[in-house]
Amino acid sequence: MPLGLLRVRSVAAANVAMFLSGSAMFCMWFFMTLYAQNVLGYSPLEAGLALVPSSLAVILGSKTAPRLMRAVGARMAAVLGTCVAVAGFAWQSTMSVDAGYVVTVMCPGILMMLGAGLATTPLAALADVGGGRPGRPGWVSGLVNTSRTMGGSLGLAVMSTVAASRTGDRATAEALTDGYALVFRTGTGVLIGGVLLMLVWLPRRVVAAPSKKSSN
Repeated sequence: MPLGLLRVRSVAAANVAMFLSGSAMFCMWFFMTLYAQNVLGYSPLEAGLALVPSSLAVILGSKTAPRLMRAVGARMAAVLGTCVAVAGFAWQSTMSVDAGYVVTVMCPGILMMLGAGLATTPLAALADVGGGRPGRPGWVSGLVNTSRTMGGSLGLAVMSTVAASRTGDRATAEALTDGYALVFRTGTGVLIGGVLLMLVWLPRRVVAAPSKKSSN
């Protein structure tokens, strides 16, 4: 991959935003599963079924994203999608030991993953500045996927440390809930930072570089 690609504003900004989003959103599945099993007492199968609405929300967000992009532009679509995820993370951070499924797992989970689906497609589109240059779309696509995956991996490691720092040696449901809630509060802050970055750094309009054929 040519390192000069990172000097393109849309590529650099979209990849940093994707890294931040991935660092928060990838953790959702892990900690929601732990919360469902360790605090709410769900079996592994029940925990998996509890997250089905969230999985469907990702699909809905991904399918809706192109329409939203046509309506408000890719930059604002990414911002709005991330704001939806912020609302879900903030809601999830209010989790408690004895709360019900609908208000503690299903609804905030849907918001988090709906936002993820809405934001990912516009960010990938903003980074794609192929412009007819051979190989460039493949480089950009690989870079975006790498940023998202690295963000998720590093984010999970950091968030696990955050949860453990709050829970400590306590293994009670209350202590575990405190740790998980802190993770989602931290994720809320990370995503808010991502929104600010998108508003400041992402270009309002990305103009693809012309190909040799078109320039002639």
